[in-house]
Amino acid sequence: MKHLLNLLAAVALLVWGTYLVRTGILRVFGANLRHVLARSIGTRPAAAMAGLGVTALVQSSTATALIVSAFVGQGLVSLGTALAVMLGADVGTSLMTVVFSFDLSWLSPLFIFVGVVLFITRQSTPVGRFGRVLIGIGLMLLALRLVAESTAIMVRSPAVKAMLESLSSDILLEITVGAVISVLAYSSLAIVLLTATLATSGAIPIDVALGLVLGANLGSGLLAVLATANSSVEVRQVPLGNLVFKTVGVLLAAPFVGLWSRHLSPFIAEHATLVVTYHLVFNVLIALLFLGLTHHVARLVEHWLPKPDKTLLAGRPHHLDPSALATPSLAISNAAREALHQADVVETMMLGMLRVIKENDLRLAQELRKMDDTVDQLYSAIKYYLTKISREALGEEESRRWTDIISFTINMEQIGDIVERILQDIEDKKIKKGRSFSDAGMAEICELHARLLDNLRLGMSVFLNGSVRDAQKLLEEKARFRDLERAYAGTHLTRLTENTVQSIETSSLHLDLISDLKRINSHICSIAYPILESAGALSPPRFKQVLPEQASRAH
Repeated sequence: MKHLLNLLAAVALLVWGTYLVRTGILRVFGANLRHVLARSIGTRPAAAMAGLGVTALVQSSTATALIVSAFVGQGLVSLGTALAVMLGADVGTSLMTVVFSFDLSWLSPLFIFVGVVLFITRQSTPVGRFGRVLIGIGLMLLALRLVAESTAIMVRSPAVKAMLESLSSDILLEITVGAVISVLAYSSLAIVLLTATLATSGAIPIDVALGLVLGANLGSGLLAVLATANSSVEVRQVPLGNLVFKTVGVLLAAPFVGLWSRHLSPFIAEHATLVVTYHLVFNVLIALLFLGLTHHVARLVEHWLPKPDKTLLAGRPHHLDPSALATPSLAISNAAREALHQADVVETMMLGMLRVIKENDLRLAQELRKMDDTVDQLYSAIKYYLTKISREALGEEESRRWTDIISFTINMEQIGDIVERILQDIEDKKIKKGRSFSDAGMAEICELHARLLDNLRLGMSVFLNGSVRDAQKLLEEKARFRDLERAYAGTHLTRLTENTVQSIETSSLHLDLISDLKRINSHICSIAYPILESAGALSPPRFKQVLPEQASRAH
């Protein structure tokens, strides 16, 4: 019983080690990995090589699937190209399995010691996060040695020997068991390494081990599908296509498992090497077989999971993918995309607002006011999503982006509230009372509204691209808008002195409206402050410049 418990503990340590390595790599290099993938997927062979390299580093094809799925959702790559990335990703994980199959246990103490020192002394820095990766690798190597020692002791037991002798190879059962434990362990890499170690110690026959390897490959595909089950259609398409590859591959390879063990056993003495080589060859052959067929599989998957109609606002995709929370850089990107969705809704409200003012459309006014509920819901959803991202896992740039997104969504939510109030005032004070603005007053409102829309689009560009030049331009527009609002308030008062009937009837509404438009512009221009502050291009506030002058005069 003690030896069985030791084995289970060693297996748990192996799974935990792979988790530390995967999350650590994503926290250190997450944003850079996304850039590498984005720049390297022009052709299918290049996409496969990019997937191989990134996944060999991350040691998780599931993580790569989440990253490349986001690209598909953004329209940056086609589904066929993304599936080519996944073929390379599976080869990448199998290559790492070969590397870890060598006896590297002597490196375990060194990696754990150095990793703990780096993690404790520099915990919130990239160096500290790299220490976390070293700890994970050290624990994996230690766990593999403990698994080998525990199984070596257990197989000497008469009861275990009798049980092993009674085992007969049942390929379907082995594939099922391998798939289930891969899903439960959340790592096909760990299960293949465990299988290789058990085969070397004689705990399981080589034919059984190869069947488990096929099951582990199928399980990794199922794992990605399950992890993205609640995600948008675009995100779910990539894992589903990859599962098609794995399923067909397992069906083709299962009848020939015995041939591999019989014909290669004389040339490869080590059972562990035989197992991990089989895993590598299986994934390489699948990649070669399907690389030219990715677009055909993509069409099949799109038929099974059709994308929603994006021409309707309600049909737009929901970007807050909970499965991406394990990859902070990807989760930040998703939150930014949803924030732009919120801004699109605000822009729709503002476009409709001018129509209501001009055409006195009560039905449109009511529809636009309901859209403010959508803006509020998006704000709440984005804020809650961001709070679930571990701040400790974010680098300095990602942490700043986290703050920028919160600030942006707050401004959009407040703009939505102001637009809703404007629409209510237009209904109560203009439409229902049958009043109208003077021609000059309407021209002023249209001019302010046009500038406001231009500034909103510029603000969205600043938020998306972080351009310091555009941010400075946005602040300049704030000053121009303020001066224009003051000038139009003055001309309105001039019209009142001339006893213009329309101006008198709508005076309060007109002044409130241009004041509210100025407030909206202030919220839009607030988008520029975090960008300029992080770049060191933000001028000191006026009161800080005035105070020293006042102090000198006082003396």
